[in-house]
Amino acid sequence: MGGSGVVILGGAHGTLALARSLGTLKIPVVCISNDRMLPSWSRYVEGPISWPGHCDGEAVSFLARMAKERKWDGYLLVPAGDGEVRFVSENRAALSATFKIMLPGWDSLRWLCDKPFLYRRADELNVKIPRTHRLVSVEQAETLAVTFPVVLKPNMGGGNGPFFKAKVVRADDQAELARAYRDAAGQIGAANVVVQELIPGGGESQFSYAALWHDGQPVTEFTARRTRQYPVDFGYTSTFVEVVDEPRAIEAARTMLASVGFGGLVEVEFKRDHRDGSLKLLDVNPRPWSWFGLCAAAGVDLGAMMWQVANGRPAKPAVAQIGVSWMYLVRDFVVAMTLLVRGRIGVGDYLRSFGRVRAWAAFALNDPLPGVIDLPLTAWRVLTRRVLKIG
Repeated sequence: MGGSGVVILGGAHGTLALARSLGTLKIPVVCISNDRMLPSWSRYVEGPISWPGHCDGEAVSFLARMAKERKWDGYLLVPAGDGEVRFVSENRAALSATFKIMLPGWDSLRWLCDKPFLYRRADELNVKIPRTHRLVSVEQAETLAVTFPVVLKPNMGGGNGPFFKAKVVRADDQAELARAYRDAAGQIGAANVVVQELIPGGGESQFSYAALWHDGQPVTEFTARRTRQYPVDFGYTSTFVEVVDEPRAIEAARTMLASVGFGGLVEVEFKRDHRDGSLKLLDVNPRPWSWFGLCAAAGVDLGAMMWQVANGRPAKPAVAQIGVSWMYLVRDFVVAMTLLVRGRIGVGDYLRSFGRVRAWAAFALNDPLPGVIDLPLTAWRVLTRRVLKIG
């Protein structure tokens, strides 16, 4: 395909899928991370290259220096983690001197990434959200009048502490809420903890809008259902995702993204509330997401389209194939066994789902090494952290 390459900052399975999408088109792909990332084992990735991380005061100058030394001038810079998204957005002006960037500046993007801002904007635009409380003290958590269960979330992702890594913590009564809030507030500050009602239902109720936007308008978009997730009740990560038609998610996502003149890759998460049938906004991820590999498999190669748009080339809209699915095999097996025990799926349902899988979280026939490496590592993490409760 020719033209300039792509530098990806951070990420895991979404970064791997993006690198494969670009690499098969002969587009140079460089991955930069401050840890040993899974995509670095891909045959399509140059590197890996280590850097001080997005929190380092010299991060911008490091990237500029590396770009000069390695002739990356004009490469597309893609942040693939929450912290990296904020870093690139906040430093957009300085980084744009060297790289192409498809991401709004922080003054606009904060309305999508910072949950209190996100939910305020959603309320202004009449986009439904779960009942949400933003507390400022432990004393409030001890007396808050709320219907349980609730979940606690950091206002933004990208941190390194236990609460950031957990993403969501459940509380089933006042004592648990006070205890969880005290712990979370001690890690990230009381004002940065969001308390929200837990909408009933598992992955079968969770939907996502996936798209590429440019100049405040969608280039291509589709919707998917995060049918199974890990853990089951509120997912740390998706394990089985399938393309479905959900027009309400498209309408709500368009409303939110257009309000900030969005541009770039984005996943917008929703959950259907069976109590009233509404679809409620949960989160916005302006970066490659865990099941990003489903895009190309369903006929909507958002990675290739992003590169085309960034380089001034036409990108033809595409229609995703309904029913095509993505699976994170090891974690999905654990989820499926849990659902089988609870009587929420049958063995036949689980086995039939394999027939629709066209993309896997890590494995690909044309790039097998990341999948070979990820399989035992994921199995070990599931065993030690979830089954044996170690670490």
